Amino acid sequence: MTGNTGTRPRRTGLAERIGVTRDRRALGIALAWGAACHGIFALAGLAMVWGLFTGLMQTWGAVPWPWAALTNGLLLVQFPLAHSFLLTGRGRRILARLAPAPHGTTLATTTYATIASLQLLVLFTLWTPSGIVVWQAEGAALVAMSTLYAGSWALLTKASFDAGAEVQSGFLGWAALARGRRPVFPPMPVTGLFRVVRQPIYVSFALVLWTTPTWTADQLALATAYTAYCLAAPRLKERRFARLFGAEWQAYRARTPYWLPLPRHRRRRCPTES
Repeated sequence: MTGNTGTRPRRTGLAERIGVTRDRRALGIALAWGAACHGIFALAGLAMVWGLFTGLMQTWGAVPWPWAALTNGLLLVQFPLAHSFLLTGRGRRILARLAPAPHGTTLATTTYATIASLQLLVLFTLWTPSGIVVWQAEGAALVAMSTLYAGSWALLTKASFDAGAEVQSGFLGWAALARGRRPVFPPMPVTGLFRVVRQPIYVSFALVLWTTPTWTADQLALATAYTAYCLAAPRLKERRFARLFGAEWQAYRARTPYWLPLPRHRRRRCPTES
């Protein structure tokens, strides 16, 4: 009787079966970075929802006035300044150095989302309320404004998914490291709400700021400043998209309005135009 002379099949390890890297150190870093990112992201989201709903009246900030005006101002500007800076070439290099080597570049999107969430968490928990109430919705107005507020958050969530939830939430970086791969970014967003306007995330966030049922001096200051940011900041983002996607971006830009879903009328060329 002839025995089986073939080689025994190699046993598949658990890491291979579930699709994660066999590098335990890299896997540990990925899981720790992911847990920190999503934990802070959730806390920041809750702080934002409640803070805006109450007009920033129920926060933990307790700086005496007039110094509170200075600290509130610093809290107000720290998010847009750092958020925009970290998307520049120098900012991306700094992000790559904030995570354990040699995984900084892979984890850059997770680190970026973590920092942004931490900034928002600080803003909406450490703001010192002025106590000046401009308008408080009651009765039917409270129901209407609360519905609009919830709808604005739903719109923002939808826009974030259309843009690529894995990037917006920080999932992309740590998940790629956990799998032992490089991050693969989603294609340029052109579907969903991006069919209507080029910047639905910024539009939705502005709607969130202005549909709160409690308007205070604090909320109005924040809404005004951050609406201005939502109008201006995407210009920097669009410059990056122009470099990354070239003709595809130019074609999308030509057919899709920037911020408001208004009809676009193409200018007719004069006969003398080349």
